[in-house]
Amino acid sequence: MTERSLEDLLNEKGNPAEMLRNSQAGPNVYPGVPAEFTNWRDEQHAWQHACVLFNQSYHMADLAVRGPDALKLLTRLGVNSFENFAVDKAKQFVPCTPDGYVIGDVILFYLSENEFNLVGRAPVLNWITYHAETGGYNAQVELDQRWALRTDNRRRSFRFQVQGPNAMKVIEKVLGKQPPEIRFFNMETVEIAGKSVRALRHGMAGQAGWEVFGDWADGEAVREAIVTAGEEFGLRQVGGRAYSSNALESGWVPSPLPAVYSGESLKDYRRWLPASGYEGTCSIGGSFYSDDVEDYYFTPWDLSYGHLVKFDHDFIGRDALERRASEGGHRVKVTLALEDEDVTRTLGMMFRKSERAKFMDWPSAVYAMHPFDKVTVDGATVGVSTWIGYSSNEGKMLTLAVLEPEHAEPGTEVTLVWGEENGGSSKPTVERHVQTEMRAIVSPVPYVETVRRQYAPGSWREARV
Repeated sequence: MTERSLEDLLNEKGNPAEMLRNSQAGPNVYPGVPAEFTNWRDEQHAWQHACVLFNQSYHMADLAVRGPDALKLLTRLGVNSFENFAVDKAKQFVPCTPDGYVIGDVILFYLSENEFNLVGRAPVLNWITYHAETGGYNAQVELDQRWALRTDNRRRSFRFQVQGPNAMKVIEKVLGKQPPEIRFFNMETVEIAGKSVRALRHGMAGQAGWEVFGDWADGEAVREAIVTAGEEFGLRQVGGRAYSSNALESGWVPSPLPAVYSGESLKDYRRWLPASGYEGTCSIGGSFYSDDVEDYYFTPWDLSYGHLVKFDHDFIGRDALERRASEGGHRVKVTLALEDEDVTRTLGMMFRKSERAKFMDWPSAVYAMHPFDKVTVDGATVGVSTWIGYSSNEGKMLTLAVLEPEHAEPGTEVTLVWGEENGGSSKPTVERHVQTEMRAIVSPVPYVETVRRQYAPGSWREARV
């Protein structure tokens, strides 16, 4: 019996937005590590003031792409320039649909001649696999599925990030010598605990640091060596609760909805995608409601990826993006700092017996795989919030939002509508509740000054173009 496709599922459900809104999937999970190693407040504090180890070996999938046409395939799919891309470099890889909407973003590693690895969420990896299988390329792909979907308790690689102001002190001690100078988003091979690992210069938490990866069997020895070396420098391992909140300070939107649910040009792709896959089972949640699924799509400019779009090569979506580039007026990604008084009032509604607001968990208040909360001015919708949670470092409830440009100036007051319409959808993470409003101040993105300095022109963001 042929497995049902995403297209079959959409034909059955009728409305993609309604299907996603009532999907039974909760937020993305972070398996393989404890929820907290110590407590999430101190773990957040450490990435700004000491050092942390993020264990990324479990929650993301890897896709190996090999063969003579591997670079040709990736060049055809990515909006990025590949002109100066070479072995031992990495970049943020962003593919779009023919209509110029973002499918997602992952990190692309150039490991050796004709060999690449991509790390991130499933939608981009599925898109690449589809084109590798159907596009006539002399390239092979191999998926290393994330931990939650495995039964063999083994991955191809481990992946750790050492981040924070003391990160390089930890690296120096674990290496037993001065670390090599590595440019942002460049790689070198080093030895830790007698194991050969690849080191990528990175800056996820707004501080210079390294991402190290290598053979799965070597992971525990490498982790123990880093943790031991970090003891005198205040290193903390970060658990699943704190991990998902670091995006609020760094300004990266973790979960753009893959823009594949509409359009005649994507029908064959939807027929290829299984109904039981990510695209058929993921969820949207929040106060932003539309019956048109395309209202949930993002362009590269919405996500501050406009600087990545380079028209120096032919790629899927180029014509649409050239039109969008010439039109201007793009929406702007911002941070919203919610007013303390309104947050406190919303939390206080939990002490009623009825008419409660939607529960706000800490540090991450995200309760669907793709959150969309309505942002308004004088009752009119001016954008959407895409990620929400609490930063103990800043003592603020923050959201990452995409706003119309006329409302995106720092200092502007807007309103976040919290909670779903009509008591909430049928997602198991949604209890019956009433909507409430919280004022917010439009703020820079990234919100943290240290991160903004790290992400200035000429830093790692530009280097990974």
